[in-house]
Amino acid sequence: MAQLVGQTAVVLGAAGFVGSHLCDRLLTEGCRVIAVDNLVTGRAVNLAHLDGVAAFRFVQHDITEPIEIEGSVEFVAHLASPASPPDYLRLPIATLRVGSVGTERALDLAQDKGARFLLASTSEVYGDPEEHPQTEAYWGNVNPIGPRSVYDEAKRYAEALTMAYHRARDTNIGIARIFNTYGTRMRMDDGRAIPEFIGAALEGKALPVHGDGQQTRSLCYVSDTVEGLFRLIMSDVPGPINIGNSHEITMLELAETIQAVVGVPNRIEFQPRPVDDPARRCPDTTAARELLGWQPQVDLTEGLTRTIDWFRSAATGSS
Repeated sequence: MAQLVGQTAVVLGAAGFVGSHLCDRLLTEGCRVIAVDNLVTGRAVNLAHLDGVAAFRFVQHDITEPIEIEGSVEFVAHLASPASPPDYLRLPIATLRVGSVGTERALDLAQDKGARFLLASTSEVYGDPEEHPQTEAYWGNVNPIGPRSVYDEAKRYAEALTMAYHRARDTNIGIARIFNTYGTRMRMDDGRAIPEFIGAALEGKALPVHGDGQQTRSLCYVSDTVEGLFRLIMSDVPGPINIGNSHEITMLELAETIQAVVGVPNRIEFQPRPVDDPARRCPDTTAARELLGWQPQVDLTEGLTRTIDWFRSAATGSS
């Protein structure tokens, strides 16, 4: 506790689902946090509980514009980007700009301040993978002109740019490839499977499963993801490092599990699969275990229970 007293972290994309939890973790460790977000997909309510916290400051700003922070900065965490398919399909050019121009602005800030830079990349860099599980050495199978490419290629470019700064300018960097993460503070209209399934279950509706439901994901609870990010930013590991849960589950199994936890009958409505939707997604987390001493702690049933309870509370206005 309080091991970062006197140090400053700038968190870009701080009002997002994962970004807001990372702010909490850094504050718990004694860090001063400057939270930056343009609130296009992030939500001010995710940071409302930090109002009045002396070590916390929020700045509404688009990071494709120059980022000006006074004083010393020890850490820059770049989590700014639309992350759910409905968001980046609605904002394709903005997604590409924050992954390119925004990443360059963020790297310039870290370079100018001599700060450790954390890039929140994604398992989407692997595309629809042909290697299972995916190791960090896998180059991926990405459609560069498909509808998902605006997110996939933005993150792949962000990784390339981050490594270029590291090699050419000796910037202190860490790249995290985040796999599917879920938990409290997700938007109900996020468009990703877990909030969509939970919303339908809480309303007593059939759960919309794409295709035959046999495509897989590996789901990591947000506190575990944030622990991985924190350990990476506190290390000197450049990465990339997979941060995710290596337990694979089909979408049909996930839907049935959520219905069981909510306590509603098993009702499924099969729908067409989106273009370029990956058939399998599962990380090899050997590097995270060996280099960061990290592995997920929260099992799926416990994580879903916490998430469902939070959505119930949010629906009644008591969260």
